[in-house]
Amino acid sequence: FPETAEAFKGEKGIHTGTPIRKELLNGDPEKGRKLCGFSSNRPVLMVMGGSLGAVAINNHIRSVLNILLNRFQVVHICGKNNIDPALEGIPGYKQFGYVNEELPHIMAMADVIVSRAGANSIHEFLALRKPNLLIPLPLSASRGDQILNAQSFERRGYSKMLKQEDLNKED
Repeated sequence: FPETAEAFKGEKGIHTGTPIRKELLNGDPEKGRKLCGFSSNRPVLMVMGGSLGAVAINNHIRSVLNILLNRFQVVHICGKNNIDPALEGIPGYKQFGYVNEELPHIMAMADVIVSRAGANSIHEFLALRKPNLLIPLPLSASRGDQILNAQSFERRGYSKMLKQEDLNKED
């Protein structure tokens, strides 16, 4: 983050950015649509909560799923053991507990992303030029690094930020 380099005096630090996995740059949106059973005639909202998922984000997305499906197809990477069997087979909604080699294709097809604010993920969104809404882990569950990440990206116009405690059905 540029703020880190600013903490060093003179030429002692340089801002290099975050290394991006090369395979993410080679995703195929058509493969992503095939994986999810999506069409190309509606935008795709990708929701991701990190490798373990994010219970608050998962619960909120599921509570507003009917509203979201009016506008988007939704691919939801909800974390290992967090798939909701009651939502399987809903047209325009695809859940994954975890993705690996599928991720580049899913990200390539995504039109907008809702995610936590881990440093690697948000730099990947930036490299792929994906509009995103970041919902960082709150201070009650972290040391605050995701909040700082999201604030940095919001200041630079790369992302929008929504505090977890501000989640509601109107937004």
